[in-house]
Formats: sequence, C-alpha cells, structure tokens
Amino acid sequence: MKRFIAVAGNIGAGKTSLVDFLCKTYKLKPFFEPNDTNPYLADFYGDMRRWSFHSQIYFLSHKFRLHRELERYPGTVVQDRTIYEDAEIFALNLKRLRHINARDYTTYRELYETILRDLHPPDVMIFLRCSVRTMRNRIRQRGRDMEQSIPAAYLRRLNRLYNEWIARYDLSPVVEINSDRIDYVTDLLHRYDLLKQIEKHLG
Repeated sequence: MKRFIAVAGNIGAGKTSLVDFLCKTYKLKPFFEPNDTNPYLADFYGDMRRWSFHSQIYFLSHKFRLHRELERYPGTVVQDRTIYEDAEIFALNLKRLRHINARDYTTYRELYETILRDLHPPDVMIFLRCSVRTMRNRIRQRGRDMEQSIPAAYLRRLNRLYNEWIARYDLSPVVEINSDRIDYVTDLLHRYDLLKQIEKHLG
C-alpha cells in the first residue's frame, strides 16, 4: 500500500541521514528539498533582507511541484523537509526578523494557503528534535560553505518556531525523535524502537 512519510526538523537535525536510513531499510523512494537548485540561496545568506522573499517563493513553488510529484509516485515515499516547514518556520521567522516586509509576507501566505487546500498531507510526520550544539557540530562536519556562517541565535529561533508548529500540527500522526541521542544506524535497540513507532502509523 502506498504511504507518504515526511521527515521534519531544523537545519542539521539529521533529516537526510534518517531519510537515507528509511529508504535503505524499506526500499523507498526519497524526495529531497531543492537546496542545490535554488539560484537565490547564496545571495540569501549574504543579504537576507534583500533576497528572503525571492528565496522563499522559489522554495514554495518548487516544494509544491515536488509534493505533486510524490503524490503521483506509485509506491511509498519519504520526503526530506516539507512544504509546511517552508511557510510555518522559515518564512515566518524571516517575517518576524523584518527580512520580509508585511506586504510581501501577506502575498506569500495567501499563496501558501491556496496551495495547502490542494495537497494530500503525509500519512506520518517524523519530527526530529535536536539541540543547537548538535546542529552546529553537524553543520560544520558536512561543510556546506553557505551554512557555516549561520549564527546560533538563528538556529535557536528556528527551534522555537519548530516547537510551536509541531505542537499545533494536526494533519497527520507525529512521531517525535530526539536526534541528539538516538543512534538508529548502529544501535539495534534504537533502530527497533524507531521502526516500531513508524510502522504503527503506517499499518
């Protein structure tokens, strides 16, 4: 039976590693967010006030296209970061920081809410909780140049928004994982517990 698994979490929380693990375990199709194709991303990290709206519109439109693609895929899929996070976390954070002005944010939000009415939500949302210290270590280790200058305060703000969002999220069942401590790659007990939680919601 076809299922849609979504993996949500802050920058460096371990989403891609979990997606890779699930795909190898269950032979699933992964869908990754279009970071590498965003022509605004380097400019965004250099000047957030100027490029925030452009970058978020790009992510929203391409995430919608990706969502449509995974809905058409005949088998079970796993998505690394959802369209919900784009709007509820990143765009809202940029608006609160005044990197997106009120007029542009209203336009963005209207587009997002229009898109939402036409989307099939995940069958299960896996949410990765993670400390800022762990995230910063992982960001350094993976070595993406444009991420190295992300301040800790920015990650903390995103963490607060993630916690607020997941507390009100009600479109599908949620499996919460503390990714600071869990080792599903080498620890068999952690792996068993994780897979048991996911399978409970997938049937």
